[in-house]
Amino acid sequence: MSVIQPVRLSTGVAGLDDIFGGGIPANHIYLVEGDPGAGKTTLALQFLLDGVARGEACVYVLLSETAEELRTVAASHGWDLSKIEIVDLQGADANSDGDSQYTFFHPAEVELSETTKIILEAVARVKPTRVVFDSLSEMRLLARDPLRYRRQVLQLKKYFTELPATVLLLDYNGSDFTDHQLESLCHGVLRLEQLAPKYGGQRRQLRLQKLRGSSFRDGYHDFTIRTGGIVVHPRLVSGEHPSEFPRAALSSGLTELDALLGGGLDYGTSTLILGPAGVGKSTIAAQYVTAALDEGKRAAVYTFDETPSIFLVRGQSLGMDVRKHSEEGTLRLKQLDPAEQSPGEFASMVQRSVEDFGARVIVIDSLNGYLSAMPEEHSLHAHLHQLLAYLNHKGVVTILVVSQTGILGNVSSPIELSYLADSVILLRYFEAAGAVRKAVSVLKRRTGPHEDTIREFRVGPRGIAVGRALQEFQGVLAGQLTYMGKSNGESPLMSEP
Repeated sequence: MSVIQPVRLSTGVAGLDDIFGGGIPANHIYLVEGDPGAGKTTLALQFLLDGVARGEACVYVLLSETAEELRTVAASHGWDLSKIEIVDLQGADANSDGDSQYTFFHPAEVELSETTKIILEAVARVKPTRVVFDSLSEMRLLARDPLRYRRQVLQLKKYFTELPATVLLLDYNGSDFTDHQLESLCHGVLRLEQLAPKYGGQRRQLRLQKLRGSSFRDGYHDFTIRTGGIVVHPRLVSGEHPSEFPRAALSSGLTELDALLGGGLDYGTSTLILGPAGVGKSTIAAQYVTAALDEGKRAAVYTFDETPSIFLVRGQSLGMDVRKHSEEGTLRLKQLDPAEQSPGEFASMVQRSVEDFGARVIVIDSLNGYLSAMPEEHSLHAHLHQLLAYLNHKGVVTILVVSQTGILGNVSSPIELSYLADSVILLRYFEAAGAVRKAVSVLKRRTGPHEDTIREFRVGPRGIAVGRALQEFQGVLAGQLTYMGKSNGESPLMSEP
């Protein structure tokens, strides 16, 4: 027996349509809950404006604010509400611009039946396919009694189901008996929440708590409100994005570095570059980015700690022509503000770079900044796990930079993520012959063998140079790299350029 799929309407928000499984099932009543400022009115307007764009009749019933206040909200987004029927049950001004409006005294001074009568008269005349009630708190006050309130909502539900129409009921978050009664009557319940971190802008999340007779993407999803409306970033689920890609390795262009890694960085894997500040982590990441760009591939670099201009200047000073690729549009550089960026928004940004821009190399520099962008630190590993698994499914070379605390002596990582990465490159300072030098080693490579040695490397005007394998080291794992070799005579150390 075949299952009849429900007719779905777009909410006007692409990310929310994805959460609903392709759009909101039509001809039902939905409850949209949220605190003041959470985005309920903005979402409702986008829902109605999408209907207007499709030639549908739409009605917005105002119970707690005036039509003029609603138009002010719309104007802030550049929206025109002239084709939406506004039933203003709160405004005191007569209709002065041709729109149909209805006025009466304060809700506490009239009967609920009169309010309902005015609403239904307007609906009967317009015959809308989309209706918004904003907000039910006023109707609840008019009802005064939970039983009467429930009966009134049941009456509205029966009426709009027979019309038929898709209805959004906007309400404040609540936890009393009346609110639970309303949730039980609605076909779906959408909750909008806003978080206020100690520093930075507000974080907004939504959750589809209930949707009868249809699967949906559960859990919390980040969203933002910008000029132009709400943008929803659905929670990334890596298992939903399987794909096939040719198995190959990305060469750095440096024979010695590729030898350390057993041939290069494999597509469909992630690599963690660890080291103290200034040791060359971003430079090695830029080396791989440049190599991929020179092969005709695209790359995206997300920086938390430095500006794109610094990335370009450093690349140019080391002989990497990254500016040319940036100007040609094959390199995407984006600086992120940890205080303003949510994890879901960042994941959506990376996803678009892969699927729309076609990036084959993704660099996140650094994860320390990404950690700062998280409202809750314990979620970092879960977010990263899904993001890295998604990028691996898409055959992307992902490079993660982590800056360790300390420069000399005890060096430690602020976060432990080595188990998530397929390869780990470790950079260290060491002292030899009265000079501070740098060493590189590979601690892990899941996809094949790698060198267990330590090599010296140098960053100069001609770029990165990697020396021969050195045997005279100890303390690399403890973070206190010590060179035990000869300081005179024939030395395996690299000579000055």
